[in-house]
Amino acid sequence: MRVLIWHVHGSWTTAFVQAPHTCLLPVTPGRGPDGLGRARTWDWPETAVEVPPEQLRDAEVDVVVLQRPHEEELVRRWLGRRPGVDVPAVYVEHDAPSHRVPLTRHAMADRPELLLVHVTHFNALFWDAGSTPTRVVEHGIVDPGPRWTGELARAAVVVNDPLRRGRYVGTDLLPYFADGAGIDVFGMRVRDLPRRLGMPEIRAFEDLPQHRMHDELAMRRVYLHPVRWTSLGLSLLEAMHLGMPVVAFAATEVVEAVPPEAGVISTRPARLRDALRRLLHDPDEAAEIGKAARAAALARYGLERFLRDWDLVLADVAR
Repeated sequence: MRVLIWHVHGSWTTAFVQAPHTCLLPVTPGRGPDGLGRARTWDWPETAVEVPPEQLRDAEVDVVVLQRPHEEELVRRWLGRRPGVDVPAVYVEHDAPSHRVPLTRHAMADRPELLLVHVTHFNALFWDAGSTPTRVVEHGIVDPGPRWTGELARAAVVVNDPLRRGRYVGTDLLPYFADGAGIDVFGMRVRDLPRRLGMPEIRAFEDLPQHRMHDELAMRRVYLHPVRWTSLGLSLLEAMHLGMPVVAFAATEVVEAVPPEAGVISTRPARLRDALRRLLHDPDEAAEIGKAARAAALARYGLERFLRDWDLVLADVAR
């Protein structure tokens, strides 16, 4: 099957392109948001093929995977076809709703010609999709392997744009958790975070390639997920695959993803801070919990299950 899909979310797309399909990835001069092409910091198979927009009109496309509302117009303009009418189409919603939760109306609501696919059951519950048919395909992870050593008694956090996203991702709580604990923050646009927070206990590591970030995470003793409101972070699932114990707020899909034996989840910041300090000072307990975290992640968020679920979705839509 030949699937037109934009490179929007690197980790999710990394899993998606592992399928035995040809993934056509628009690429534009300058590799802007609508034409990133292949990833540069992830390893993708040769079946992920870059295609300039001017070549798409004559390209064979079996199904379109949309991820942003304006991609509908790009399909009309670049392919000369209407998604869901002239070419089968799926819309993947990566995010939890915002603003008037739980009344948030989805951009693809009341679109019976499309299939709306959510990445978590929480998101499917909270978005109002009207009459649009919906399905849930939970995340899948390309297994980085059990790399955890925990040799550094520090906590790791992965977040992009923490200064802009603020309370959504728990940026304001980092000084609270850093009291008595060293925290290392990884992600995009994190360089100014320690200075802006006035916290030398917090260190920032910006824009590392995925394999390098996995190596760095695995050396930290605990994965801290201080997020209040977002979809289920793939970095959390990657940390569990690495074998890291998890300390996280019991918000959105986290309560489903992290079973009790895999870490400590709570809506109480004090309980999480106590758990963080305890695990940082007890590598044996951290190792035991990390093994359980990896087992849980492999069982629920394995790549084979993810690709199998997507094969069914694409086959159903392309009929």
